[in-house]
Amino acid sequence: MEHTICELFAGVGGFRVGLEKSSLDWKTVWANQWEPSKKVQHAFECYKSHFETSGGIDKYSNIDIAQVPVEHIPNHTLLVGGFPCQDYSVASTGARGIQGKKGVLWWEIERILEAKRPPFVILENVDRLLKSPSSQRGRDFGIIISCFAKLGYSVEWRVINAAEYGFQQRRRRIFIFAVHNTTKYFKELQNQSPYEELQSYGFFSSTFNVEKFPEDAISSIDIKEKYSLDILEISNNFAFGFKNSGIYRNGVIYTVETTPNNLLVNKPITLEDILEKTVDEKYILSEDDLEKWTYMKGPKAIERTSKDGHKYVFREGGIAFPDPIDKPARTMLTSEGSKNRSTHVVRDIETGKLRLLTPIECERINGFPDNWTNTGMTNSFRYFCMGNALVVNLVEHMGKKLHSIIEKEDK
Repeated sequence: MEHTICELFAGVGGFRVGLEKSSLDWKTVWANQWEPSKKVQHAFECYKSHFETSGGIDKYSNIDIAQVPVEHIPNHTLLVGGFPCQDYSVASTGARGIQGKKGVLWWEIERILEAKRPPFVILENVDRLLKSPSSQRGRDFGIIISCFAKLGYSVEWRVINAAEYGFQQRRRRIFIFAVHNTTKYFKELQNQSPYEELQSYGFFSSTFNVEKFPEDAISSIDIKEKYSLDILEISNNFAFGFKNSGIYRNGVIYTVETTPNNLLVNKPITLEDILEKTVDEKYILSEDDLEKWTYMKGPKAIERTSKDGHKYVFREGGIAFPDPIDKPARTMLTSEGSKNRSTHVVRDIETGKLRLLTPIECERINGFPDNWTNTGMTNSFRYFCMGNALVVNLVEHMGKKLHSIIEKEDK
């Protein structure tokens, strides 16, 4: 079986960088990146500048994915993408059956899966996906699982904090792995109990080890028997307490709260490990700004009045100021580098002065090569791209595992 990739919502290429670091056998046959309401498509131009030498320009799409006919997308072994967390609810549309909200990108993924049926899928999202919407906890993820199930896939998921496995950012994201039930790998999984898959033998549990948990800690629901995998029925009525790890197979969802087993981590990568030794003075905080930064980072209790006249106290905990450099970075947001409470501030190694992180340091926090985004975009957009990106180190490990799985498919 070929090691071919289709990359959706590609950004600046995090999935591709990680997979290609894991093995030279991976070959991306098509990628789509489109940023709505942006005149200049900086992320796409960055992606293209790094990868266009490895294939013709027709391999890179810079239009709204909803406008791409599925026949324009090549067949592939692995579909990857970091898609937005949105409202995945559906509605009845008379003779046309059911339809999801327009512009919700999950339905574009489903459209491609239905047409192409790749053997393997890896998706990434924010961890609140498991609990959304707040009015019907778990509904959105239940819809996603049901869509996969109806297309003949089994699913595994894990919320992973990269720092808990030795990497340089405390970034929690859900990764979803789907395998088509026609693969040899799925048949191998059938020989394992749900407990064995969740504890040791699954795609994630064998790559990112977890501590032992009792079998009775697993909760389950037979979504096929209870809801017949009917997307409209699930949209209207399904609610379930998804934990940070779980699987779906043979009609049943199994989920359990797991704890990372990081005994294999000798020394985590810290901010100090990735800081530049000499930086431009423009990153140093001015004396005039220090008071503002101290206030933004500090704890607050502010009396406010709501629209209906009700008085209440807005409270906010403090953030370490400056950020400790003997630990991994906090989660990096798209506002990184701006005058913002969430922006990292460190004590410069050379001068001892407080400063912002450089774009290169932000690239390192996500595991990208230095100057990856130095392709003509502004510094603020370089920060934005890294706030949107994933931790490449995690994808590299997943790539190694999946490479070994695919190697066995043709044997």
